[in-house]
Formats: sequence, structure tokens, C-alpha cells
Amino acid sequence: MHLLPGSPSPTTLRGRDRELAVLDGLITRARGGASSALVVAGDAGVGKTALLDRAAEHAAPRVRVVRMVASESEMGLPYAGLQLLCGSLMDVADRLPAAQSEALEAAFGLRDAQAAPNPFLVGLAVLGLLGAAARTAGAVLVLADDAQWLDDVSARALAFAARRLDEDRGVALVLAMRAVDERFADLPQLVVVGLQDDDARELLRLALPGAIDGRVRDQLLAEADGNPLALQELPRALSPDQLAGGYALAASMPLQHRIEESLLARLQPLPEPTRTLLLVAAADPTGDPDLLWRACAVLGIAPEHQDAAVRAGALVTGARVGFRHPLVRSAVYRAATPEDRRRAHAALAEATDPDRDPDRRAWHRAAATLRPDEPVAAALEASAARARTRGGVAAAAAFLTRAAELTPAAPRRAQRLIDAAGAKHDAGAPAAALRLLDSARDHPLSPLQQARIARLRARAQYALHRDRAALRALLAAAQDLAPLDPVLARDTYMEALAAIAYAGRLADPGVVDDVAQAILTATKDDDSPRARDLILRGQALLVAQGTAAARPTLRRAFHAFLTQEPDALELRWMWFGGRAAMDVYDVEEWRTLTRRQVALARAAGVLSVLPMALNLQMVVHVFNGDLDAAEATCDEIDAILEVTGHPLPRYGRIYVAAYRGQLAEVERAAAEIRADAEVRGEGYGLTAANFSLALAYNGVGRYADAIEAARRELPYERELHHAMRALLELIEAAVRAGERPLAEEALARFRTVTEPADTEWSRAMLAYASAQLADDEQAEVLYEQAIAGFDAVRVPMLRGRAQLLYGEMLRRRHRRVDARAQLRPAYETLSACGMNAFAQRAARELAATGETLRARAPDGADRLTDQERNVAQLAREGLTNRDIGARLFISSRTAEYHLRKVYVKLGIGSREELRTALEEVA
Repeated sequence: MHLLPGSPSPTTLRGRDRELAVLDGLITRARGGASSALVVAGDAGVGKTALLDRAAEHAAPRVRVVRMVASESEMGLPYAGLQLLCGSLMDVADRLPAAQSEALEAAFGLRDAQAAPNPFLVGLAVLGLLGAAARTAGAVLVLADDAQWLDDVSARALAFAARRLDEDRGVALVLAMRAVDERFADLPQLVVVGLQDDDARELLRLALPGAIDGRVRDQLLAEADGNPLALQELPRALSPDQLAGGYALAASMPLQHRIEESLLARLQPLPEPTRTLLLVAAADPTGDPDLLWRACAVLGIAPEHQDAAVRAGALVTGARVGFRHPLVRSAVYRAATPEDRRRAHAALAEATDPDRDPDRRAWHRAAATLRPDEPVAAALEASAARARTRGGVAAAAAFLTRAAELTPAAPRRAQRLIDAAGAKHDAGAPAAALRLLDSARDHPLSPLQQARIARLRARAQYALHRDRAALRALLAAAQDLAPLDPVLARDTYMEALAAIAYAGRLADPGVVDDVAQAILTATKDDDSPRARDLILRGQALLVAQGTAAARPTLRRAFHAFLTQEPDALELRWMWFGGRAAMDVYDVEEWRTLTRRQVALARAAGVLSVLPMALNLQMVVHVFNGDLDAAEATCDEIDAILEVTGHPLPRYGRIYVAAYRGQLAEVERAAAEIRADAEVRGEGYGLTAANFSLALAYNGVGRYADAIEAARRELPYERELHHAMRALLELIEAAVRAGERPLAEEALARFRTVTEPADTEWSRAMLAYASAQLADDEQAEVLYEQAIAGFDAVRVPMLRGRAQLLYGEMLRRRHRRVDARAQLRPAYETLSACGMNAFAQRAARELAATGETLRARAPDGADRLTDQERNVAQLAREGLTNRDIGARLFISSRTAEYHLRKVYVKLGIGSREELRTALEEVA
């Protein structure tokens, strides 16, 4: 049965056998050493808290129970929810790797930090704490109630840990929320609905045992819709006359509000100081009893009022102060007058230690302040700066927005509104950023402020709508900023170039040329040796004048990126250097720049940069013929984006699937990417889909379909990157389908891009493409050149494809012995790279020459993933699993798991054998 909020914890719950069985199974599995997470979702009052109470009762004493209740008022404080949850687990924090414990301490404000704590490490620290607690106690049950109110960084860290609980033993994590939040949407779910009619009637009878008019009973049942708390509370809103006389139940407000009204009615008879104590407790979700008593002392509330609140069934005291039900807290806080709320927050501000918890003090002071107050606004601004260093961009935006509201002087208010808008945009809320900018323009603005507003407005509009006009607005903002803030102006030009790169064909062609020309004009007399200045001009030259004109400047930029210590902007834009190196066929510069950016971003923990760098590294792995490593990199990108919430497009999976020959997966992903790209105005997504489809179709010999996909890229070779590589697929498909004029047109366009580059790689690519249209004798020369070139630049997947085409040509001309000499190594190379569809093509061609293939068992070391190699190398250097985990941003158990797989693949049994085993395959 369901009991009233003030009742003892129940041993059974009426009508909840299904839900209890799920929770009991979770706890039983944890006691058996398994780990799992569960989202419990349902309306307010439907019984989620009662289910958590029952789970805690069932788990104790053999399972350690950790509970927390998130609060709406804490959503603006970064890691506030996580601090509430992990506070009782810090007794095992000494078991965490140093990097993880330091990140956690920085997130909780327990140590000074120069930069935001790495959210990846914070997530791993949470996972480590849960695992350590489980190993100490045998099992641990973690219950997070009202999880919809978790601040964003706490929610992402918890979701990150929840998805990886199988790496720790004996952890059961339950998150209760009203509706399933998108951050937890892929976790197992238990949806709690209203009670069935028989159970609802029985619960109503127990809550209201006296006589009741049948029409009133039916109306109560209909209004409550099986909600247990409503069934218990709504009857209390009716007088005895109404219960006996059949008056209808008022239905003018939502059910949740009516429940809250009933809860408040029960508290109304309490003395005024007791109700004030409840309001102070509701305004402070930390549950710190010492803070509550200090705040009550400020208000002159005597300790005996705590007992009255407990007797009334509203408050629960102990190590922490809490409410019997989360709705009691919200009801008390919402019902208070604005003046009473301000008094409560003022008392809490006075009672909060300004050195130990300056941000909560600032927040309480702001909630207690009605009129503009510069000292309060300045304290909020300082809190915003601290929030940024703790990874709370959204919190920084909230602090700055409130600071602006409380700023008396108009110029200072405008600046804080602009800063708040920037933080809102960085936090992924461009619409809110635009609203703040609208407020700022009503104030007197300096030219620099006007230019900053224009820049932010353009960025927000582009983020919201991929609005073509926003690209011109970015250009105009960069030009306006040039005399006022040259560094910000050039960063804005780079943003415009980056937007153009992603917009591709969906951008206005005129704006592409205009941006490039504006950059060239702005930098024509610039002799700066800085990498960021060189890459800006080099990219503009590449767009406006092509490879030959851009190459000298780009090579200077590559050298600067590799030799100069980068600042934050250069680290951010280094991926443009890697991309440009790929586009102008400087293969070694591409590899080196990509490695450098990944290493720098990883070492500094800059997770806003690392996914972009890893995207390039994924493509490097593909061209290196290591699809396992490419897929492992996709895993790492996904994990980072999951914990940071960055909306970076994820195209790596479709590339890997296309190279592997997984046609069904490519077709499915291409349809999704196309639809999303059209909505986002992202032409690069269309290119990704078209190129991947053409590659996959060529692999299985569906040349007409490959033509249909690849010819869409024919007009866009100027976009370079995968649009240009799609031309290679079009040439192959058109030649095989007998559409020679189409193949010749594609080759002509491909030549305009590759010939000016004049590198070993570009010459090999052009030879590979040209050979397919050449006559017999010339084709052989060109294929030999391509194969030698691809060997020289170490691109085995293209060498294998060149040998496949060469062998197919020879076999068609009945030169079977010569064909085998090409097809055999083509099959071996393509198989080793994991390009299964192309390898099967080679196998079929070999069979047509009369040769039977024997299955080749791949060498164990060839099959090590990128992460397995990393773990093996660090283990060889003597690092423990814990140290390996800290170095690679993985848990120690994950490091152990990878190491076990390494042992199996290499056929060894210990760390001592790693050195020899890895040297043999180096």
C-alpha cells in the first residue's frame, strides 16, 4: 500500500508488484557482483519516492545505500548535484587515481584550478567512487530522486558513469525523474503509472475510512487517475459536508498543484516560526543542518520549531535535513510570498561561509535582493568566473544574467548582458543568447560592444537556423572588429571559414568568395609568423586561388604549428592545419599535425578541441589501413561528446562502415545523415553520405548505384576533402558501368585539384585515377606509379585498391599469371585493412584466374585496436592499471580489460612478455 508522507517506511506497496520486482532484481544482481542502472520515470506523486524508500529498506543492511534529492534551485550551480551524491562516498576517494581525485576536487571547489575540470575525468571519478564503495561494502545502491533537477554537468557525469557500470562490480544506480531526460534516454527505464482501479479504491478507503458519498468517491478516483499521493491528499481538501453531500471536486488547477495545496493545508496550523523554518530548509537543498540552524538563529527561530516540523510529517532530520516528499519542499517554497523568500535567502546568505562556499552565498544574496545592487552583482560575476573554471558554462550564464539584472550602471549592465549571452551560446542555448542581446541593445554601447553583439548574434543565428545571412553577418562582424580587437576579428574570420566548410554547397556561393577575399585584404600586409595568422591566410588562399597559390603559406603554417607553443586559439584551430594538409596532399604534415593536436589537447584536457582532433585522427587511421583503430577513435569521440554535450556531427561511423563494406549500415546511416544535414543546412553531411554510399557500392560492385551517389559531388570538387575523394569513386564506377564521358569529366575535375599540389601522394592519386581511363600500355605504367607512390606515403588501403583495379584489368585481358601477381597482394592488403567488400572482389577475381585462396589467420598484433596498443605500451613501460587509466581517461578496470585482450591476441601471459611481443610487431 501507499502511505502518507509522514508515515513510517512501508514493507509493501499496493499495486506495485512489477516495479518492486524490477528494483529487487537490481539489488539482488548488485549483491551478486553485477552492476546496472535504471531510470524510474513518472508523474509527481505517482510513487517514485515510495519505491526508492522500499528499495533502500530492502537493500539494508547488506548493501550500502547512498541517497540524494536534487533541487530545482541548485540547477544553476555546476556539480551541485554530484557533490550531494558523492559527499558520503568521499571516504573511498583515496582509492582514485590522482588525476581523477583532483578533477573531482576541482569540480566541487575543494581545490583551486586554472581551468575547468576535465568532465571525462570527473565522470571516471564518479565511476571509480561507486566501484570503490561497492568493493568496500560488498555492494552499493545509489538512489537519486528528482533527478530532473540535476545541473547539466552533474547529469552528464552521472549518465557517463551509469553507462559504464558493467566495469565495476556490485553497483545499482537508480535515477528517479518525472520524465525521461534526453541525457539518460538510452538507459534502461521503468515507467511508473497510476494504480489500477481496485488498488486505487483500496488506497482511497485506507486514506479516508469514514463514510463518503459515492459520487464524491468516483469523482476523487477520476481526478486522481491512480496517483497514490493524490488519492491520499485530495480528500483532505474537502470538508465533511462535501464528502457527505456529493459536491464536485474542484478541477481548476493541475493535479500536482492540487496535491501541493493539500500538503500546505496540513501545514497551515503550524506556528509561523515553524513555517518559516520549513521555508528556509526548502530554500537550501544542501540539507546541511548546521547551516539551517545558523540561518534560523539569524531569524530568531528557536530550536523547538524543528521538532514541530518533524511531528507535522514535513521534515526529516539526521545527518542531513530533508523533506518527507519532494513535493513538500516545492509546495512550501512556491507558496511563500516573495518577501518571505527574500528573508529566507538573506538569512542563508548571512549563515553561509563566504570563504568555503562563496558561490552559494552569492546566489542566496541575489535571491534576497530586489533592487539593483552593485556589490551583489559583482559577487555574482566573480561566481561566474569560478563556475567557468569548474566546467559550468551554463552556470556562468545564469550568474551573469542575474548579475546584469542587479547592475545599477547601464554601461556595466550592458557588458554583463553581452558576457551572459556569450556564456549562453557556449552552453548550447543560442535562443537565450539572442534574447539577452536584445536586452543589451537598449543600453548605451561602445563600438567594441556593438561589434561583439553583432558577432554573437551571427553565431547564435547560424547555430539555430544555419541561416545563410548569418555567414555574411559573421563577415561584417569580423570587419567591424578588426580595428577594435584584431585577435577577436581573426577568430571571427576563422569561425566564418569553419561555418563555410561545414555549410559547403548549402552556403551562398557569393559569401564564400567574399569571406576569402576579405581575409586576403585584411592580411595582405601581414608578416606575422604566428600559426593562427598563417593558417587564416592560407585557408583563404586555398578557397580563393587554389592549391598552388596557398601551398607556400600553408607550409609555413604547418611548420609554425609544429614548432611554436600554441596558445588557446591556435590549439583550437590546429585542426584547420591538419585538414588543409590533407586537402593539399601533404600526407606526413597531416599525420604529424593530427598527432600533435591530439597529444596537446589530451594532455591539457581540452575536451572542446579533442573531438575535432580525433576526427582527423580517425581519418588518418583509415588511410593507414587500420579500421580497428579508426573505430576505437570513434568510440573515444562518442564518449567525450556524451560527457560534454557538444553537438559535434558524428560522421566517423559511416566512413568506417563504408570502408568495411557494411552496406546496410551505410545505407541506414546515409538516410539519417542526409535528413539531418538538410535541416541543419550542413552540406558537409550530404558529402559524407554521398561519398560513403559510393565507396560502399563500389566495394560490392553495384556501379550504377555508386554513380548515382557520387555524381552528386561532381560540381563540388572545390570543397575538397571527401567531396573531392568522391570523384575517385565516380571515376571507378563510371568506367566499370561503361559511362566513359562521365568518368572523363570527373577525371578532369580531379586533375584540377591534384596536379597543382605536386606531392608524392597527389601524383599517386592522379596516376590511380588516370590509369582507369588509359589505354593498355599506359594504364600499366600509371598503375605501377600509383602503387609505388602509395607505398612511399604508406597508404595501404589505396595501394590495395590500385592493385585490385590493375589485376582486374589484366584478368579481363586474359593475362592470368600477371593478374594473380596483383590480385593476391591486393586481397592480402585489403583483408589486413579490414576492407572486406573490396577484399571479396579481389577473391572473386583470383578465383576467375583459377587460383584458390587459403584463409589467412591475421596476426594477433595486427588486430590490436588503437586503445589496446596504447594500454599495452604503457603497461610495457611499467605503469599500473590505475596509472594507465588516469593517462588514457579510462577506468583501471577498463585498462585491465584491454590488457587481457592484448594477452590473448599476442599469445602471451604476462607484462614481462609485452616488450618482446610488441618489439616483434613494431
